[in-house]
Amino acid sequence: MPRHLATVTLLVHDYDEAIRFFTEALRFDLLEDTPRGPGKRWVVVAPSRNASATLLLAKAVGEEQQAAVGKQAGGRVFLFLHTRDFAADHAHMKAHGVRFLEEARHEPHGTVAVFLDLCGNKWDLLQPT
Repeated sequence: MPRHLATVTLLVHDYDEAIRFFTEALRFDLLEDTPRGPGKRWVVVAPSRNASATLLLAKAVGEEQQAAVGKQAGGRVFLFLHTRDFAADHAHMKAHGVRFLEEARHEPHGTVAVFLDLCGNKWDLLQPT
């Protein structure tokens, strides 16, 4: 079996707030939400049910994790969300309060715009050429 990246942990302040953002603003699917003991849950979202990679939404615990929320890539773009319809996804996201840091731009590799998730991590919305 070929290897692939399966899951990336994304630190968040609150499970339910993060689920709402990803399922409503970004139209991700909620794949799992399983209690894991007092105050902990295993929450997995993905752009679609058949996506090859998923996000584990992990509630930050303690000072070190709280300090890392929204800064997981040190201010660089952290994640790249590919789309087949940039215009439709861009419009939907803006209508749901997603903050874009720039206007859409056309690059040799595709149409792209940087946006922030609910915690402040930078993402690229990208429609590859």
